[in-house]
Amino acid sequence: MKRKGFVHQLMKDGCVLLMPGARHDIYMNPLTGKKQPVPGHREIDNSLAKHIRKYLGLK
Repeated sequence: MKRKGFVHQLMKDGCVLLMPGARHDIYMNPLTGKKQPVPGHREIDNSLAKHIRKYLGLK
C-alpha cells in the first residue's frame, strides 16, 4: 500500500498527525487517545497497515 494513500485514509477516519519525525510520524486517534507510529517508507506492508488501523481503533 502506498504511504500517501494510507495516511489519507487515517486522516479521513479522524486521526491527526501528532508529531512528525525523520523516520516515523506519530498519528493519534482523538476518540480513543491511542498513538501509533507510521513509517516514512513509500510503501507500507498490508499487514502493518492493518495492524496500525486495528491498534488505533479503526476498521
